[in-house]
Amino acid sequence: MPVLARHPRLRWVAPLAAVAALVGGVAVSSAASGAGGAPPVTAQELLVRLQQAKPAAFSGEVRSTLDLGLPQLPIPGGHGGANLSSVISGSHDWRVWSDGGDRVRLALVDGAAESDIVHSGRDVWMWSSADHTATHLLLPAPPAGTTHPAPALPSDLAATFADPQQAAAYVLKALDPTTGVATTSTDTVAGRAAYGLVLTPRSTTTKVGSIHLSVDAETSLPLAVSVTARGATTPAINVAFTALSYAAPPASVFTFTPPPGTTVTTKTLGGEGKGWMGSKPTADAKPNAHADAPPTPPTVVGSGWDSVAVVTLPSGAKDALTSGPAAALIGMLPSVSGAWGSGHLLDGALISVLLTDDGRVAVGAVAPDALYAALR
Repeated sequence: MPVLARHPRLRWVAPLAAVAALVGGVAVSSAASGAGGAPPVTAQELLVRLQQAKPAAFSGEVRSTLDLGLPQLPIPGGHGGANLSSVISGSHDWRVWSDGGDRVRLALVDGAAESDIVHSGRDVWMWSSADHTATHLLLPAPPAGTTHPAPALPSDLAATFADPQQAAAYVLKALDPTTGVATTSTDTVAGRAAYGLVLTPRSTTTKVGSIHLSVDAETSLPLAVSVTARGATTPAINVAFTALSYAAPPASVFTFTPPPGTTVTTKTLGGEGKGWMGSKPTADAKPNAHADAPPTPPTVVGSGWDSVAVVTLPSGAKDALTSGPAAALIGMLPSVSGAWGSGHLLDGALISVLLTDDGRVAVGAVAPDALYAALR
């Protein structure tokens, strides 16, 4: 039975599921045909198609399966014994709608509970049926008569990226030393013929074994992505459409009305003379003694897939992680120590994260030993 038939409240909203994968680079392999007799393409041609693809309206169902090797960490105040690993591990079914512009609805249905996100223009709604709460975010509007300009590029790069063919060739050449890529034929995804783009790190020490992206042969919409850890036979991350329609959803799909009994919190983001949450300081407001300076940019140790990012947390962020519920969660991670100091380690299937007791964070798609070395 379709998700919407089983859960009619999904007509209100739709939750957001997203998985991002960092790609260190590619090298062209042989051309391959897409499923369903689609003509063969090279990696460069597929990159061009992705760059030239026009946003499309669609609706569909998505299945996500995550096995990141994370520990069982209970969420303080969670419902029904919820734990962190249940949110970012296991299999989940999503429903998604898009108008091809700035309106998107996504919905996660987990048993009798729903977690929803609706984005329509400046309005973003986040709703949870488990605790009957909703947050309404009002995004800032750009100043009248202005747009958000793209970052300035050197003239030679600007000329390169103005031509999709040159841009694809530039990306392939620039990233070739770190990763190999091959285009492959794939099975159909949600009944659609697709091309496969397989990226394999050249590094022998990164935790990432390969990334496989399935691209709709007709529309160039990404239909599936899987990330497999080095030495593993099944993906640690697998997200794919199971049903897909390119018919434009009705406008009513992107309208959200909180169900009766919902507690709503409204927050305005930004605005002239206002802080991040939109609150304007009063004339007699005193400086916050605990206010932090802007975060220091991370230091990157190593290169490509073996890179480790090391950042020193501002005092406020450090205090938040060393007291209260966050500290209890971190304390449940294994304690480690060495010449670099001491701290707590999260050693997952694809990444490692180390939070030191002196407020540094090291993260990378590498084994813990590489984090220790970066901290030293």
